[in-house]
Amino acid sequence: MTGFSSPSLTATDLMLLERTIELSEASRDSGNHPFGALLADEAGHILIESGNSSARDRGIGHAELNVSREAARRFTPEFLLSCTLVTSVEPCCMCAGSVYWAGIGRLVYGMSEKRLAILTGDNPENLTMNMPCRQVFEAGQRKVCVAGPADTLEGRIIRAHQGFW
Repeated sequence: MTGFSSPSLTATDLMLLERTIELSEASRDSGNHPFGALLADEAGHILIESGNSSARDRGIGHAELNVSREAARRFTPEFLLSCTLVTSVEPCCMCAGSVYWAGIGRLVYGMSEKRLAILTGDNPENLTMNMPCRQVFEAGQRKVCVAGPADTLEGRIIRAHQGFW
């Protein structure tokens, strides 16, 4: 059985989270759901970025899934263990699974999925599940380090969602 740790967010994490908020705003502006994600290497260099692609991919066009899928195509499992997937909102169980199966070693998120559920309510385009990403990772055999939420950025993340749902 794997474990997870919940370290503090670093200055680099916060900078990368700011970028995911920009991606979520651009995603919304392009007619997609307001979510953004990226993959960064150990030094914090951005390797892959994606917004949500719901306009094309409907329910599975999540930003984290898009990044995880591309990461698995482009990089070796050994390299991905040292990488971080950064996302504006805590990944759903599908996206947490994609991080796990891609072999990405660390996850950073801005706002919790519980908070997102309050914003989206029962909107049929985002029927959140009450399954935190840490619970998904805890069920696995490989460790995924998790940091989040970033309380100092929640207001900005919420603004990207206001009036959308």
